[in-house]
Amino acid sequence: MAVSAVAGRRYTAAMSPHVARKLAAIVCTDIVAYSRLMGADEEATLSRMKAHRRELWEPEIAGHGGRIVGSAGDALMIEFASAVSAVECALAIQQGMATREAGRPETLQMLLRVGVNIGEVVVDGDDLLGDGVNVAARLQTLAAVGGICISGKVREEIQGKLPAGFADAGEHAVKNIARPVRVWRWPADGQLADAGQSRDDDPLPLPDKPSIAVLPFDNLSGDPEQDYFADGICEDVITDLSKVSGLFVSARNSSFAYRGKSPDIRRVCRELGVRHVLEGSVRRAGRRIRINAQLIDGISGGHLWADRFDRDLEDIFAVQDDVTREIVGALQVALTKDERTRRAARRKVDPEAYDLAIRARSLIHEFSADSLQEARGLLLRAMAIDPNLATAYSWLALIHCVEYTNGWNGAGPDYLRIALGLADQAFAADENEPYVHHARALIHMWLHDLDEAERAARRAIELDPNFAGAYSSLGSILDFAGRHEDAIKALQYALRLDPGYGIARQFLGRTLFSLHRYGEAEEIYRQRLVTAPNSDLARCYLAAICGHLGRREEARRLWREVQAISPGFDIERLRRIMPYRAPAALDHLEEGLRAAGLVD
Repeated sequence: MAVSAVAGRRYTAAMSPHVARKLAAIVCTDIVAYSRLMGADEEATLSRMKAHRRELWEPEIAGHGGRIVGSAGDALMIEFASAVSAVECALAIQQGMATREAGRPETLQMLLRVGVNIGEVVVDGDDLLGDGVNVAARLQTLAAVGGICISGKVREEIQGKLPAGFADAGEHAVKNIARPVRVWRWPADGQLADAGQSRDDDPLPLPDKPSIAVLPFDNLSGDPEQDYFADGICEDVITDLSKVSGLFVSARNSSFAYRGKSPDIRRVCRELGVRHVLEGSVRRAGRRIRINAQLIDGISGGHLWADRFDRDLEDIFAVQDDVTREIVGALQVALTKDERTRRAARRKVDPEAYDLAIRARSLIHEFSADSLQEARGLLLRAMAIDPNLATAYSWLALIHCVEYTNGWNGAGPDYLRIALGLADQAFAADENEPYVHHARALIHMWLHDLDEAERAARRAIELDPNFAGAYSSLGSILDFAGRHEDAIKALQYALRLDPGYGIARQFLGRTLFSLHRYGEAEEIYRQRLVTAPNSDLARCYLAAICGHLGRREEARRLWREVQAISPGFDIERLRRIMPYRAPAALDHLEEGLRAAGLVD
């Protein structure tokens, strides 16, 4: 939740002269990358935030004579009687947060941005409104990670009264404020600002073509059990846009991290590195659906396009075509001849088969042995109704691959043969479906046919240039082929498309480990454990890294956790399934474990 939401509506000079006003110092704060932290581990993030508030923020606020006048999610608005008290409190909180979070990996730290302003505010019951508040909110967005921005007025009030140094950052034009605001930053030496530039939390650079993220669609059907349907429609729209080579489309996994929230659109764009956001809603009534969608510019906040679509469910692909065509037109993107041809060939879909397929896909995202088993049953029913539903065959093939690599549901080597047969059926139904080639890439990779696997992965990317999963698979294939630098490029692009993509991080950590880049690999694997706290493989590689670096006690602790998660886990299983062309990569893993005394 952005601080501007706490700041409330803006009052203008046209207000009634009888409205109560007063002079106040206002502090606005928010947590950097809060949405990402919540998406990774909601319960732990909330617990940490509450502990910081209880043990640091509230005591410091009370000790400096302040009061919290607004809070929304991770954002606070605080009132003080003086600018000196406000800045003293802001400094104490920022310094305290740096100390409390110092033991965590940098990208996992919970740090704040803080803005401080002094000015006239409007009193509306317990709320404070007006330009004095709005400026503080804008200053907060300009602050560095762990830093503070204050207005020129605040600087005048505190000059000579506080030891902390603030650097003049010049005048800034801020939204809804008529005149530029003079900004001063702490720390004056810029160290926090420089460090912040390399953090994953800071704005990603925009791509060199129109870019978009699609937020989860609201379910307006009046039945919470229909959430999967709204998610399915949204995911299909993402997939449809993703196939347009002239667009950069943020992946489903990252977009859905904002599910159940009301994020500030500009914040979404900063965190995902896109210029535009699509919001929408879905209402389903029997065999009819209504989709409302609106396209928003993430910089100006303006609406570029909005429309409503009413269709029969069997025409769902036509609705997706309509939405894509409207967005492509609004962003002035041209479809290639091949893209136009592939769209023209799309057919109607059986509503029941489609419903079963998207229910199955929602279960696949849960990524557990039980959810995959349930998804299998739904896909088999969908395929019985519509034998030409290529995605159903593709997803079922992927289920068999995942079960094989994880040893779930009694999977053995025969699962790869079954998966390949399903992929062939998917190809016969629709050879232009990217998931068909993605499934074939993974199957051939585990069958140790890396050349065919690479061809399939590149074909999936050709059909869907924004397919993070295909880039991740390509990176893994290249790593197994010993082409580590090429693998890193593919995996980094997968993470650019989908910053929250855990599997791509796992593959990237493995590649960096193969290159003996232990520090980078360790950071990647620790990030992986945030989103996959039960990953035995991430812990295995971390234990090997600790072994290579002489941290034997830490390696032993990690290995105990590996055995608790997967009893009997050993390096020989990895040798059996990992298709390295150069087995030295696994030898290197075993050397690290041996150095820590974990294997004979």
